[in-house]
Amino acid sequence: MAPTQDALYRELDLDLSWSERDLPERERTKHVHRLHPYLGKFVPQLVEALLERHLTRAKNVLDPFAGSGTTLVQSLESGRDGTGVDVAAFNCLLMRVKTEEYNLFALEHELRDSLRRLEAFDGLRPPRPSAYLDRWYASQAAAELVFYRSLIDDYEHADVMRIVLTRAARSARRTTHFDLEFPRAPQIGEYWCHKHRKTCRPVERAEHFLRRYAIDTLARIRDFSRVRARGPLATVVHGDARELDLEGPYDGIVTSPPYPGLIDYHEQHRYAYELLGLEDDREHELGAAERGTSAKAIADYVDGIAAVFANARRALRQRAPVVIVINDRRELYPEILERAGLEVETRYRRHVNRRTGRRAGEFFEDVIVAR
Repeated sequence: MAPTQDALYRELDLDLSWSERDLPERERTKHVHRLHPYLGKFVPQLVEALLERHLTRAKNVLDPFAGSGTTLVQSLESGRDGTGVDVAAFNCLLMRVKTEEYNLFALEHELRDSLRRLEAFDGLRPPRPSAYLDRWYASQAAAELVFYRSLIDDYEHADVMRIVLTRAARSARRTTHFDLEFPRAPQIGEYWCHKHRKTCRPVERAEHFLRRYAIDTLARIRDFSRVRARGPLATVVHGDARELDLEGPYDGIVTSPPYPGLIDYHEQHRYAYELLGLEDDREHELGAAERGTSAKAIADYVDGIAAVFANARRALRQRAPVVIVINDRRELYPEILERAGLEVETRYRRHVNRRTGRRAGEFFEDVIVAR
């Protein structure tokens, strides 16, 4: 018999189970956490609480599945150094932009100058755009994106502009407004929009997105500069955490590994790889959706995650805590941690607010603490 809702909620850590009213979206996506949309990230308030609860004295935190950099950002905000490792080049670019320290005056000058030059763009289509741009963008939108890309290397803060470009490219695709996360095919004509509850058309331009996101990016970086601690540094490492020398020693880990068969992290940001020419290393991605959840896929996932934690354990101080946030409905993590040479110290559950897009419903995460 399935457990009742009352029984489920008796098992929850209510201090970490926020409602929409307790933790509205604007707070879950504060400052640089919304520089670019990213599926599968955990909320910064959870990282704050886990650092305070389990890594109270930690000065140097590792995240071997760093994703969009939530652990790094919150480590900096709480006065800790942070190191994040990820196999996806775009994720590492995004983390560097979130955690870099900036001369805000110079950054604002460069962003506004790039927008001034964009405003003067004559609109001519660039020669021989890629097949991907031809398929997914209206001709004017593609021209504006490629023109803005051509400006980037003129500036010191080129990586910030790359994030502005990719965020605009995500929004400017020929897709329905309610399907920006998983578009399957370009949307060319009118359609009934579930998001706006009216007939809509795909966007034809990218300029307004570039302008909006440049200003928003500046504001978010400025907001983070006000709250980050002075002195702590973030280190971003691009590579496979199974094989890298992670150096250290670290005082602990806070991480949320990929779920098996759920998200293709490279494909999620395909537009960024196409526009920026980033290295695509998806064959080393763990738990990719395209591999499914067959017995072999699950076995490969267990092998890969265990190898990451075994490698990370060697970079930790003795008895340093390893805090993992995962929905372990298949009960894979006891075996994973045993194979990595780690022992579960405690485990508890939290309710997750899933009110994102058109998805809703009950969802729970496990917080596993091992040493």
